[in-house]
Formats: sequence, structure tokens, C-alpha cells
Amino acid sequence: MSAGDPAGRRPADAAGQGPVDAAAQRPSDAAAQRPSDAAAQRPSDAAGQRPPPVDDGQLATGAADRASRWRRRLIRAAILGLAALLLASIPWLWTTTAARGHLYGEADAPAADVVIVLGTAVAADRRQPGDRLAGRLETAAALVKSGRARVVLVSGDGGGTSGDEPAAMTAHLTERLGVDPRRVVADPFGLDTYDTCARARDVYGVERALIVTQSYHLSRAVTLCRHLGLDVDGVTARCAGCGPVLLVGKAVRDYFASGKAAWDAVRGRPPAVSSPVNSGVTDALTG
Repeated sequence: MSAGDPAGRRPADAAGQGPVDAAAQRPSDAAAQRPSDAAAQRPSDAAGQRPPPVDDGQLATGAADRASRWRRRLIRAAILGLAALLLASIPWLWTTTAARGHLYGEADAPAADVVIVLGTAVAADRRQPGDRLAGRLETAAALVKSGRARVVLVSGDGGGTSGDEPAAMTAHLTERLGVDPRRVVADPFGLDTYDTCARARDVYGVERALIVTQSYHLSRAVTLCRHLGLDVDGVTARCAGCGPVLLVGKAVRDYFASGKAAWDAVRGRPPAVSSPVNSGVTDALTG
């Protein structure tokens, strides 16, 4: 039995177990693992790496989000722009509101001893006044002739780029408009509206006056003079040669000039040129 056991058992083992193990385990392992691994992993991996299909609803949502962001940005920009505009408008509102009740036309102007005429550009020949300046002088002459004023103080830049403004103003009043030369006083250092008002008060001793300039400039002039302590009323000047384009352009310029006027008023700056007291206006009134 012991000698037969190997012979009896080995074929069975070889036939029953050896082939069965090889056939049952190795092909099944390859079949169970390799094809299934390739089938289960590679196609799914490839499918998992491809971008998912785009949904129309997602596209619409993204576009709506971008549009909403742009609307918010535009609204913020509009709010900031409006705030800047309001801030820039404060000086203009000040000059406009402070002058209310002190603006008149030539026909209904009140009376005052002195009428101040603000200078501006001289004509190309550097001797005659330009259209706007001529209109101011004509209005002042009419006020003198009607008895609403007695003395004219012409104030401008004696060394202006267009010419000597007070000299041209004086000559036009006396030679062309018939105003008595003894009634005209010239200030060659009225370099701007603020300086004109300050010098009228400090140098020429003016306390009460009419001030003449075009409508776009009148409120600012009246407000500055009154802020400096002068009792003034504004009279709208004639402007025969002033077209609508010029008037609109000057009004826009004056809108921005109101910022400088407010700044000058707040800091109380002295005039650009300091001069000793001049008795010219007093002498003209008593002469």
C-alpha cells in the first residue's frame, strides 16, 4: 500500500488537481482581471477625462451673471459721476443763489453814485473795445445819462494780452459815448473780478455801486463784491454782437470759474496788486 500510494495518488493528483488548477485558475484569472480591467477602467477613464456636454441653461446663466456685473459697474460709475457733478456745482449754486434779488435790467436798475464796469478783451486794433466790452460801456453810459449813476469806475487789465483795457474803455466812454471825462476813473489793476471788487473797496473807497457785465457773468460778479462787503446791484449789459454760441460758451466757462471765485472768497486772498488809497472816485463825486 505504501509502495502503491504514490502510483495511485499521483496520477489522480496530476489529472485531477494539476490540470484543474492550471485551467481553473490561470485562464479565469486572466479572463477575470485583464479584460475586465481594460473594459472597466480604460473606457471609463477616457469617458471621465472628456469634457462634459455644455448645457444651454448654464450658458444662459453665465451670460446673465456677466450682464449683471456690467450693470452694477455702470450704476457705480453713474453714481460717482453724479456725485462729482454735484460737488463741482456747489460754487456755481453759491454764486447764483447769493445774487438773487440783486440783478436788474438796464431799464429798472436802482440808483447808485458809482457804476463799476468790468474789463474784457479789446478789439484787434488794440484801441477799440470788443463787442462785449462795448456793450458794457454803452450800458454804463446810459445809466449815467439817466441819472442812475454819477461816476464810472472802469476796471481791467492795463497790460492785457489784447491791449490796455481801461485806456480803451475810458476813450470809448468819453470820445464815443459822451461821458464827461471828469466822471470816469480808471483802475488798471482790476486783473479779475475778485481783484476789481477788492480794489474798489480798499483803494477807491467804494461802498455802494452798480456793477455792469453780461448776464452769464453777472451773478458771480455781484456775489463776489457783496461777499467782500460792497453793497452792489448788478445790471445786465448790452451785447449786440454776441451770438448764441458765444453766450453758451461763456456761460460754461463761468460755471467752472465759479470754483475759483469760491476758493478766493473762502481764503480771503488779497488782490494781485496792492496800491495806496486813490481819491479819484471821491474827487469825481465832489467835483
